[in-house]
Amino acid sequence: MKKKNLLLGDEQKILEYEMLNRAAIQQLRLKMEILNDEFKTRYDHNPIHHLESRLKSRRSIANKLVKKGMEPTIENAMQFINDTAGVRVVCCYISDVYNVADMLCAQQDLELKEKKDYIESPSYNGYRSLHLDFRIPIYLSDKKMYATAEVQLRTVAMDFWASLEHELRYKSNVVIPKNIATEMLRCADDIALIDGKMQAIYKAIRELK
Repeated sequence: MKKKNLLLGDEQKILEYEMLNRAAIQQLRLKMEILNDEFKTRYDHNPIHHLESRLKSRRSIANKLVKKGMEPTIENAMQFINDTAGVRVVCCYISDVYNVADMLCAQQDLELKEKKDYIESPSYNGYRSLHLDFRIPIYLSDKKMYATAEVQLRTVAMDFWASLEHELRYKSNVVIPKNIATEMLRCADDIALIDGKMQAIYKAIRELK
């Protein structure tokens, strides 16, 4: 039976850590809802199709620390885990992904800690997404603290593939044979090609306006 790791440390400190990460998610969602509304008002276009968010569970945090070769303590989580808080931004077109990312990076209260562009350089399995890790100030009743959150930006097409690939690869409880993995990669490339075509069609229609 697979051993399940637990997050170790003072319970009050863990609760405060979770609270800060929930606050980071709330702030990021609000920022992107405002940006989406601004774009609709100015350009008659919503770049964001929808938002999703999640707070990584204590067990998932502990497992990730153990996988990194670290003790599953709250102190290590605070120092080494950047994606306890996560927001997924699903955009309509590839240009929207980079426009939203640029607008977020331009906000003075967000500090970009790390950027991974899996759209420009897809992962080995075909995964495409833009990952941004931000350090975010959280204003409490008596002090200011910080949380780090990961923002994943991708198109509807990229999200479609990633969701199904995750379902097939990680929830099937089987080892994916090489020929099926190759076919999944081919599907990712085909979807990326269609994504580019839809971007071109959108641009052509905008130019007609």
